[in-house]
Amino acid sequence: MSEIVVPQNRKANRAMGGVKRDYQGKEKMADNKSVRDLPRNAYTSMFESFRSELDEHHDRRMKIGKVSRDVTALSKKIIFSLQRVRQLNRPLPDRLQADVDDRMKEIAEHLATIEADVTGMNRYRYPLICLEEFVEAVSFSHYLQHQKLITPSQAQEILPAKIELTPPDYVFGIFDLTGEMMRFATAVTALTGNMPGLDTKGAADEKNIGDGRTILNDMQDVSSMLHICPPVGGKPGTYSKKVSIMDEQVLKVERLGYGITVRGSERPKGWMPELDEAGAGQGDQDAFMG
Repeated sequence: MSEIVVPQNRKANRAMGGVKRDYQGKEKMADNKSVRDLPRNAYTSMFESFRSELDEHHDRRMKIGKVSRDVTALSKKIIFSLQRVRQLNRPLPDRLQADVDDRMKEIAEHLATIEADVTGMNRYRYPLICLEEFVEAVSFSHYLQHQKLITPSQAQEILPAKIELTPPDYVFGIFDLTGEMMRFATAVTALTGNMPGLDTKGAADEKNIGDGRTILNDMQDVSSMLHICPPVGGKPGTYSKKVSIMDEQVLKVERLGYGITVRGSERPKGWMPELDEAGAGQGDQDAFMG
């Protein structure tokens, strides 16, 4: 029968990190060899500096990623607020403007924490996906108030941080803008019976109201511009995928305009377009409701 070994000093064994035993359960003799320093040579310090740079890189990437997610969420909240607007070429209501200003202040605070981390070469090393969402939000606000497309320089001026706005940030943000224009056109047309941008009673006396253009005309112009624009940045296939989605959005608003023009008198106020009637499939329905 194997001999049972009972530790004499449990506290000492616990301080040592445990007791090593052989296959019979007997305690092994302690190894009194001193731990030697790792060998160093002419390349050791160089690789230690590489390790430090990689640690800083990963910490910076995690920091930028967190800020990017926060700015994206705030930009989406701005867009949700702007979708409550029901007229083009009008200043935003005071309450809505105050809400947008508060969100912009929060965005400025978040971006200020990473300004030093995305300067110079690092601006292209760490992708800031949040800026696409930011451009979508500010361009939608600009369009609602002026019925004009915001320019890259105007978007750069509105950006509340000393961070460069790259061409992909602007172009992909404008791609996403067409989706918000589609949602706005659908909601307003259902409520008013008119395509947004079309002069209504009392609006003709004011300057620069409508200019004979509807939101459909504007979407078609933006679509034509992006079709002839050379692909910029992003992963392979991203640009063509966004073009395809944009075409579907423009087509939905064209069908909506057709329904208002040709069959408007047959439909009651508050009518919503039937997707099956418009020829849209299940995939269009998911995108439309999303």
